[in-house]
Amino acid sequence: MKSHIGSIKQWVSIFLSIVVIGLFFLKAVPSYSAAENPAGATGFTYSITFPDNQVDKELGYYQLKMTPGQHQKLAIALSNPSDEKVTIDVKVNGAKTNQNGVIEYGESTIKNDPSLKFDFTDLVKAPESVDLAPGETKNLELTVAMPETGYDGVIAGGVQLMRAGQTNAATGGGGSKIINQYAYVIGMVLQETETKIDPDLTLNNVKAGQSNYRNAIFVNFSNVMATYLNNMTVEVQITEKGKETVLYERKQTAMRMAPNSFIDFPVSMNGERMVPGDYEADILVTSGKKKWTWKKEFKITDEDANKFNERDVGLVQEKGLDWKLILLIVAAFLILIILLFILLRFLRKKKQTKEDIAKKARKKKKKQVTEPTSNKRKKPKN
Repeated sequence: MKSHIGSIKQWVSIFLSIVVIGLFFLKAVPSYSAAENPAGATGFTYSITFPDNQVDKELGYYQLKMTPGQHQKLAIALSNPSDEKVTIDVKVNGAKTNQNGVIEYGESTIKNDPSLKFDFTDLVKAPESVDLAPGETKNLELTVAMPETGYDGVIAGGVQLMRAGQTNAATGGGGSKIINQYAYVIGMVLQETETKIDPDLTLNNVKAGQSNYRNAIFVNFSNVMATYLNNMTVEVQITEKGKETVLYERKQTAMRMAPNSFIDFPVSMNGERMVPGDYEADILVTSGKKKWTWKKEFKITDEDANKFNERDVGLVQEKGLDWKLILLIVAAFLILIILLFILLRFLRKKKQTKEDIAKKARKKKKKQVTEPTSNKRKKPKN
């Protein structure tokens, strides 16, 4: 059933523009200087000097060769070239995979995958914020504490640096509000061995939901190994259970997954209303020569269908009868009829009164004209 575009409520969209410095697997200089990273919208600059256990000093991010139980301090020099005080908020985040197959090293609401054995945020610590006076340069100290148990693979995350109090806002189309916030995100990979690990995927579930306030089917699967999955292609087809007609489908290429992370891959319902029933998802994921295929049955309940259809901003909502409104309309109609009846009766009575007055006036005038003739007497003869 195709949807019709209805009235869309104004809603606030928050756009986070993150300047990612130190992108993974991209070549860069061994350290970043304040001169090479002008303050721009962030209001500050930073500089990194890699330690001796940096695996490759040609990389633009930390890739540290560690040992079980090792403790290490890292320093990032922060500079304030402006003439006013700057406060920098610092957040340490584990690497996650978003719905588009893009790895996020910045702040995220995505939860940890159950397969994650060592959380990056438990191993790397940093102060919550750093204050810089005008023209001041100060070191941000990071502490890395490796688990006592050895492991193969990598633990990945990032350090996000954002100027506090960013409230620059602009009004977009339709009255929506866009807030632009700028930050640096410095990536970090921790490893203890050179042992190669192959990624492996497991399917978690398929269920109905919404993507950007529009109906969708979500395919949730995990990379359960401590290694990256690159060049991933995902193909999904949704059918009714026991039928071959494809209702919804999506294919996405050039995706990636972080180590020990999951992806909630959305398949759009193309603006259609969600219909309760039993469905089946055919899923194919490939990465190079590796391939994973699944068939998964799932159910859309009446409750979920009603809930998501009501929230879908692209649908014309079908509401039940509003008896209060109906009663008001009926009452207003009856009052209007009564007023019209009274008005018509008043006008008719007024017209009748005028006619009666005019009729009486004509009779009186006629009587006055005929009376002298009828009362005339003859003169007597002499």
